[in-house]
Amino acid sequence: MSYQAPYKDMQLLVAQAYQQHGLNSIESLEGFDPELANAVMEEAAKFASGVLAPLNTVGDVQGCRFDNGQVTTPDGWKDAFQQFVESGWMGLALPEAFGGQGLPKYIAQPVNEMWLSANLAFVMFQALAQGGSEILMAFANDTIKQRYLTKMVTGEWTVAMALTEPNAGSDLGALSTKAIPQADGTYLIKGQKIYITYGEHDLTSNIAHLVLARTPDAPAGSRGISLFIVPKYRVDEEGRLGQFNDVRCTGIEHKLGLHGSPTCSISYGDQDACMGELVGELNQGLMAMFVLMNEARLSCGMQGVALGELGYQRSVDYAQERTQGTNSKGQAVAIIEHADVKRMLVDMRAETFALRALGYQIAAQIDAVEHSQDRATQDRIALLTPIFKAFATERANIMAGQVIQVFGGMGFVEETGVSQILRDARITTIYEGTTGIQARDLVFRKIRGDQGCALSALLDEMDAMAAKFDADDSLTTSAAQMRHAVQKVRCLLTTHLLSEDATFLQGVSVSLLEAMGVLSCMWQLFKVLDYLPIQGTSDEAYKQNLVAMTMFYGAYRLPSALAALNVVEQSGAGLSVFEF
Repeated sequence: MSYQAPYKDMQLLVAQAYQQHGLNSIESLEGFDPELANAVMEEAAKFASGVLAPLNTVGDVQGCRFDNGQVTTPDGWKDAFQQFVESGWMGLALPEAFGGQGLPKYIAQPVNEMWLSANLAFVMFQALAQGGSEILMAFANDTIKQRYLTKMVTGEWTVAMALTEPNAGSDLGALSTKAIPQADGTYLIKGQKIYITYGEHDLTSNIAHLVLARTPDAPAGSRGISLFIVPKYRVDEEGRLGQFNDVRCTGIEHKLGLHGSPTCSISYGDQDACMGELVGELNQGLMAMFVLMNEARLSCGMQGVALGELGYQRSVDYAQERTQGTNSKGQAVAIIEHADVKRMLVDMRAETFALRALGYQIAAQIDAVEHSQDRATQDRIALLTPIFKAFATERANIMAGQVIQVFGGMGFVEETGVSQILRDARITTIYEGTTGIQARDLVFRKIRGDQGCALSALLDEMDAMAAKFDADDSLTTSAAQMRHAVQKVRCLLTTHLLSEDATFLQGVSVSLLEAMGVLSCMWQLFKVLDYLPIQGTSDEAYKQNLVAMTMFYGAYRLPSALAALNVVEQSGAGLSVFEF
């Protein structure tokens, strides 16, 4: 499936994020400027379109193969993986001290987007390596760091995240995998995990599993969960591989999409010979794992952006070639000239662009807070993360459906390949926390947790940005509607979000998240137009398209935020009395 990185958009949004979050004033980021970012993106774009994209359909058609505990990845996967790690892409945003490139996240974000668009199933391991390495850097002792980190950062070994169990699902407090202390300070790990991405494969010589488990005397629920590193093959003090560690793949899932990514069931300790080492403190496993989960959630939001971009590119190409109907002169016209087709294309373009801008802004904020520890920025990242993860993936599913609609009947058959986008997108609203989980996190942890302080600060910024366009002839209506929606959220904060019964709020939390997603996109589009005079682009046609996209989003998508807020105002009417 072909793909070309939207370089002009990426270049603009990277420069904007760099400037708006003051990264140029951070001494440790000296030299990591947009010029370097552009050079990195150019190389990444070549790899994405030249190596990864051609394998996307191969992975979808072939899938992974399982035989007697062994997983074989699709044709071309192993060679592409070697090229990927030898080029240093695995450790792009990880420290040089462990073999990484040490680049800031604001540069890594567009690169990650390219991988995700070009071949999502292939690069699922990359976010695991990033998050897993960050866990060890923050929580592991020096011995574990010395033996594992360089191997993980360079891609010599991969990382697997083992959370979910057959009877626990998203309720990690219900997991039952055991960790039994041994005399030498290690732990005997025993239990089963499911849905383990790249839990077994043929790409590397070893896989480091990060496993959540309970010690015999652990408290009940989530307070009793500890984190262990469990290698497929044991590792000695010198980092050399030893005997098999009783980590067995019992099967791989036959999935709706992401066929090239092995989703494994893993059994630990069938022969009572699975050794694990404690990462961090006992009963503090969730604290450590949230580092990886937050990384995965931001990566998942970018998956939504990436699939939206891929679908948009395929749709535009097809709509320009496919003819149907005639014009007033009796000449055949491409379907891109039909207003409703154009509506779907502009919708995809505007939504993808706005969500990309939001994802890049979050990445730059992470870079900024790592060097300043500013609490307000930390709170902003925490507030935007569930919005970005859930809204970007929900919209990716809508856009994938629009792609098939543009293709018509040819989109419904496998011949064109665009059905893969729909199938691959479907999981994104489910894994790393469902949309409902993200919405509850937004309402109860992020909004109620600080009594609406972070949300109020965000609303202030949104309102001030919209006010800049109050007198703009083409955008005054959108600006007024944006400010009206912001004011409605303010009112709901007082009347419902901070005071309403939790049961009712759970029923409308997704609607609130949807409204905040739309407002965040509108905010980003306004921010880009406000930044253009600073950036000084001379491409008038490009600037006009950005204005047109903002006008479109204000007219076609912004009203849905007000509709969603009206739902929130109803406090889940009917839910409490309906009987099944």
